[in-house]
Amino acid sequence: MGRAQAPDAGPVGGADLPGLRHHGDAEVRDDGEKLTDLAVNVRTGTPPDWLRERIGASLEGLAAYPDGRRARAAVARLHGVPVERVLLTAGAAEAFVLLARALRVRRPVVVHPQFTEPEAALADAGHVVERVLLREADGFRLDPALVPPDADLVVVGNPTNPTSVLHPAGVLARLARPGRVLVVDEAFMDAVPGERESLAGRTDVPGLVVLRSLTKTWGLAGLRIGYVVAAPEIVAELARAQPLWPVSSPALVAAQACVSEHGVREAAAAARGAAADREYLVGRLRELTSAGVSVVGPAEGPFVLVRVPGAAAVREALRGVGIAVRRGDTFPGLGEDWIRVAVRERGTSDALVSALGRILAP
Repeated sequence: MGRAQAPDAGPVGGADLPGLRHHGDAEVRDDGEKLTDLAVNVRTGTPPDWLRERIGASLEGLAAYPDGRRARAAVARLHGVPVERVLLTAGAAEAFVLLARALRVRRPVVVHPQFTEPEAALADAGHVVERVLLREADGFRLDPALVPPDADLVVVGNPTNPTSVLHPAGVLARLARPGRVLVVDEAFMDAVPGERESLAGRTDVPGLVVLRSLTKTWGLAGLRIGYVVAAPEIVAELARAQPLWPVSSPALVAAQACVSEHGVREAAAAARGAAADREYLVGRLRELTSAGVSVVGPAEGPFVLVRVPGAAAVREALRGVGIAVRRGDTFPGLGEDWIRVAVRERGTSDALVSALGRILAP
């Protein structure tokens, strides 16, 4: 494997925060109803009717304060861990803020390109963040030797947003060591068939913190629900940084439903369908190789990272024909010729590739 770039100094005083705080929803925020949304990685057609009904029924109890014990126990059962190892959060994004504010770390490192909110949260909390930038030439794959030995907080995504790379669990485990907190963002792991390479149930990896989101697969981004799986002492430290009743009653009901046997079966079926649709999308995009289009692979998430010449102009042209994609240049380590495309059903993929072909035609 070739060597990726050495760690770069991260933002000081939040200088890079405007770019780090750009997310896919910004592409469809104002006129999104007019666009085919390939910018946001939330599964279409969600939440399903049965989940809507359960959430709706929970509104009858809004006068009572939220009680997360049942949902917390359900998550613990799912991963086969004691309940003390689980913390429910208002989406995975809240967990990044808790980690940044609650943990006393000296040398935090974020492996990029990846979801930018971990670095933004750390910078907001006054940390100077170092970056390990993985290279396209290496397939954006992680070499643990690139992480500074004295880093006491390391953040990495798996599968990684936006590259869709799924790192082997054994490679990630090699990052763990005494005195280090290893944060693995598994927000999209439930979209990987079999959740292979997940570390969520592991209790033998020192300092391991696994973050999960229930907003992507289930279409609950507006409800905000996720969770942390970590050693009890880390969970307790993060919990002390949370406000009282941080997760709403409807979100707790949704969490319990999503990790139920029925929910797990449905998520597994959705993951298999998304994998097939992704392979179809990648195959269609490869038809544009002669126009300079390339796809990072093998992709394992519900999105793909695509290199397109003149991506900024291409994005605007796609908007002109009613298609929104996510810009890639706000991810550290990527340049201006990148876009991220969410996996959708095959007719939508056909429409995207046809439009790209027309835009890129000489």
